[in-house]
Amino acid sequence: MKKKFKAIIFDLDGTLLDTIDDIAYCANKILKKYNFPLHKTYRYKLFVGDGIETLVYKILPKDKREPKLIKEIVSRIKLEYKNNFANKTKVYTGIMDLLNMCQLKNIKMSILSNKPDKFTKIMVKHFFPQIKFSFVFGTKKNLPKKPNPTTALLIAKKLKLKLNEFVYLGDTDTDMQTAKNAKMFAVGVLWGFRTRNELIKSGANIVIKSPMELFEKGFI
Repeated sequence: MKKKFKAIIFDLDGTLLDTIDDIAYCANKILKKYNFPLHKTYRYKLFVGDGIETLVYKILPKDKREPKLIKEIVSRIKLEYKNNFANKTKVYTGIMDLLNMCQLKNIKMSILSNKPDKFTKIMVKHFFPQIKFSFVFGTKKNLPKKPNPTTALLIAKKLKLKLNEFVYLGDTDTDMQTAKNAKMFAVGVLWGFRTRNELIKSGANIVIKSPMELFEKGFI
């Protein structure tokens, strides 16, 4: 008999929201201002997941990756993204069904993203105004980024639940590593930004093709 879990921690980009078009647009717009090479939208699926500083490092020419310039471009992309985060971004098909089912079953839901905390909270409020999340965390100065499990463990502590009562749902190796580091049940999603092979190699307990599989397979 499958274990019924009491809580879920969701990644945001590539798991709940398809954000890649708006991220690529904003980043390329700033790169263009510096006369740096631009990147195809699909390439950004490999650049995201570890925070905006890492993304900027990856998209810059190798001979331009100085800390001062990275910091400057991070600031400019953040400003651009603030005004363009909802142009093409959309909720993945089936996600609302899953969130509503979790709410109905009193499954505690939280979000943990490597996107800056401010943007994470703004976007969750914008795209999921009717959903009650227990906690929403993005990157903050006093909390380490994923795959460090500190924030996932903090969520568990605040909810007063055991680690093995959590599903961790995400689309990248960073998410699967976070789940394993936190000793949570790692679920890789195939509708996001990375491949089945990456998810399995990085420790996914299962991979799913659609959000409601989590319910249909008896995990919640």
